[in-house]
Amino acid sequence: MGEVWVRIRIGSLDGSIVKDVDALVDTGATDTAVPRDLAEELRLPMFYRDVAETAKGEVEYVASSALVEVEGRRKIVPVMVIGSLDKVLIGQTTLETLNLMVDPSTGRLVRKRKGALLY
Repeated sequence: MGEVWVRIRIGSLDGSIVKDVDALVDTGATDTAVPRDLAEELRLPMFYRDVAETAKGEVEYVASSALVEVEGRRKIVPVMVIGSLDKVLIGQTTLETLNLMVDPSTGRLVRKRKGALLY
């Protein structure tokens, strides 16, 4: 399976500013990451600075939140604002929050089936 790209809508917490962008689904990433210029354009809140470990080493980021819509499902999710980033990366937290997963046979996002515990 190659790279999985998906068209998403990302916006300010109140939804007053939104933008449609192509995003790379990064199943190895915990949180969704956005470039600093996009975060500023969307007026995302900046909570605190921190450092994260990535496959390429440590990276500085600012913790934030954004309204994200993927495959018709929309929620406010945590995001990492990274100055050196040139694309939006969708991480596992966003996929889990929206109940989505990558289907390895098709390379597309699909809804996860929720299990039910019946007695």
